[in-house]
Amino acid sequence: MTYRFTARAAGAEIDPDGYFTEAGLSEREDGSGFVLLFMAGEEDPDEQEAALGMDTHCLVTAGQGTAYGCVREAVLTGNVLRVSLDPSALPDLRLHDSEIEAVIEAPAEDVAHFREVLASVLAYGRTDARPTRVAL
Repeated sequence: MTYRFTARAAGAEIDPDGYFTEAGLSEREDGSGFVLLFMAGEEDPDEQEAALGMDTHCLVTAGQGTAYGCVREAVLTGNVLRVSLDPSALPDLRLHDSEIEAVIEAPAEDVAHFREVLASVLAYGRTDARPTRVAL
C-alpha cells in the first residue's frame, strides 16, 4: 500500500556549525501533521557511528520514529515526491506502508531548496546504504 499526503511545507537546513543537513516535508505549514525529515551529518561518519549503523542518512517521522539507511528510492516528479522504504524499518519509523507519496503544495523556492538538499542528504554515508534510485 501507499501512504499519500499533501505537504504544505517544504524546507531544508544546513547547520551553520557544520553538524547536520536536513530536508523536510510536513503536512501543515506550521510543521505539524505527517512529517518526513531526511537528515545526514556534515562530516564523514566516524568509527562509532559506523559501529552503530548511523553512518548513513536518517529518516525521522512524526512522533520521532527514526531509521538509518532506510530510503530505497526517492523520485521527485513535478511536485510529487515518491519514497520507497526498506520494509524492515517500518516499525522504527512507526509506519505501516513502505511507499509514501507526497504532493508538495509549498512555495517553488522552498521546493527547489528541499530538492537540492535532499539530494545531498541521500548521498551521505556508506555506499551500500544509499538509495538505489534518486531522481530529484
